[in-house]
Amino acid sequence: MLTFGLIFVVLLLLQPQLTKWFGGAPPPATSTSAPASAPVPAPAAASGPSARGARAPVAGTKQASAEQDVVIENDVFRVTFTNRGAHAKSWILKKFRDDKGHPLDMVPDATKIETQQDGQNVLLPAVARYGYPMSYYTYDEGLRDRLNSALYVVTSQEANDGKARTVTFEFAGDGLSVRKSFTFDTRAPSGPVDPNHYLVKVQSQVSQNGQPVHAFVSWPAVGFGDQVLPAAFAGNRIDSETGEKVTRAEPKKVSNGNTERTPMNWVSTEDQYFGVAYLPEHPEDLLLVTLHNEVTVPKDAEKPNERTKVSVLGIAAGSQSGIASGRWFVGPKTVDVIDNIKASPAAGQAVGPNLGGMVDFGFFSIIAKPLFLWLRWTQQHWVSNWGWAICILTVIINLALLPLRITSMKSALKMQRVQPQVNAIKKKYEKYSMKDPRKQDMNREISALFKENSVNPASGCLPLVIQLPFLWAFYTMLSAAIELRQAPWGWIHDLSSPDPYHILPVLIVLSTFLMQRMTPSPGMDPSQQKMMNLMMPVMLGVFSWAVAAGLGIYWLLGTVIAIVQQLIMNRTSLGQEMKSVAEKRARRKGLLEK
Repeated sequence: MLTFGLIFVVLLLLQPQLTKWFGGAPPPATSTSAPASAPVPAPAAASGPSARGARAPVAGTKQASAEQDVVIENDVFRVTFTNRGAHAKSWILKKFRDDKGHPLDMVPDATKIETQQDGQNVLLPAVARYGYPMSYYTYDEGLRDRLNSALYVVTSQEANDGKARTVTFEFAGDGLSVRKSFTFDTRAPSGPVDPNHYLVKVQSQVSQNGQPVHAFVSWPAVGFGDQVLPAAFAGNRIDSETGEKVTRAEPKKVSNGNTERTPMNWVSTEDQYFGVAYLPEHPEDLLLVTLHNEVTVPKDAEKPNERTKVSVLGIAAGSQSGIASGRWFVGPKTVDVIDNIKASPAAGQAVGPNLGGMVDFGFFSIIAKPLFLWLRWTQQHWVSNWGWAICILTVIINLALLPLRITSMKSALKMQRVQPQVNAIKKKYEKYSMKDPRKQDMNREISALFKENSVNPASGCLPLVIQLPFLWAFYTMLSAAIELRQAPWGWIHDLSSPDPYHILPVLIVLSTFLMQRMTPSPGMDPSQQKMMNLMMPVMLGVFSWAVAAGLGIYWLLGTVIAIVQQLIMNRTSLGQEMKSVAEKRARRKGLLEK
């Protein structure tokens, strides 16, 4: 029953697909953090820390006469900007594909909002209402709309060494002066992937009637391009790192429009596999606004017209001085990428911390991350397929844990040998209440019996406790690894998604049932054993029905290996003795019932 309980807890906590069964992501809850109306200090003059090296906005009137697009491209992304609002209309990650096989666009088109037009409910793209990436967020909604709809004058400049390109958007008129620039690394990659190519340096300054105003460059709460169905929104959260501590906030802990002034190394909005992070040039000057909206998405890929509401999170970053300068990361949560992107160093530091905290390997990350590195090394050097790499690791881990399985069996047998004597002692003292001091004599007699027969009651549970962190770590590792996204294996085209034909869950049910029947349980009542033989397989079948195929492979192969191990152990003297004890117990119970 302890094993049953532990497995139940692990599966329940580590299966985001449950969100899909119970109607999508939970609705936003009221946050206890500071309200959106919290006062913000007036922007300092241009002498603030973020003003270093910044250029003043262009004076006078400056605006474009027509709308135009600007495309920036390097080896990892292709970004399309529009001068209407000076924001990104498209942010394509060239090395990744969406569910239809097209290059993945981080600007979503699946998320919609319901609105009224001509007395009818219609669906509009969420970006049209909440804003496009790199658009402005201001406390004044009228000013926000004006900044995001103005026609900016565009200038583009290549660096002298040809390694970077800067695109600048400027607008001036009616007392408003704006300058926003984006600098991209366009040099040839030094390896298969240059992590710095996912970074964009953004500098922004807005003033009204000669006074700086707080205008935050944002990635609005509209979702990402890989978020199509409700289950994909289960991992949506805002992460941040202050000092050496990483804080993770789920939608229910994030309020829309809340302002935070805590210095941060970086802050990100992300889902299971992709993220957008802001790395301020001067963390002590950071001013952050958290964004939380609701959008509608299809409930099922086969029924796009049936929609449900889900929560989405975003961030808007600026500075207390009103002149913002920092870098934005837009890309995959690949360990090789985020571990090599450094935040701006704080005072006294030579190098800032990396973005490694964006990948959540769970409570047992000290085990999970080495497991992932081992899995990746296996895929790179032994087999080219991630599914077969999971199989190899599963075999090795189960063989390594075999001594614990044998220890558990030996402990169970020793306990069963002395069980009749333990029952006799308990019967001897059953007439006394629990508060009676003579009950302590019963405990002392049982302890002496255990000591005489070298029985340790905890030794049977200890192997299970030791195995649990490895099971948990393997589960969380496979859930966090973007490398499994769209990785094929056999009939499965995506190891990060459920088995499309549910073959793995069915095999898990059958193998678990066989394992239960084969395992001697001399300490369990026969009627209870029959119930467990049915309950355990059914429970695992329910939980594995929508689990990622990579996790299903691990679980199924682990059960098959356990069956082989049990077959061998059942033929040993230890296994034969346990089987004999179980049969004797069953016969004795049958005679008593007759």
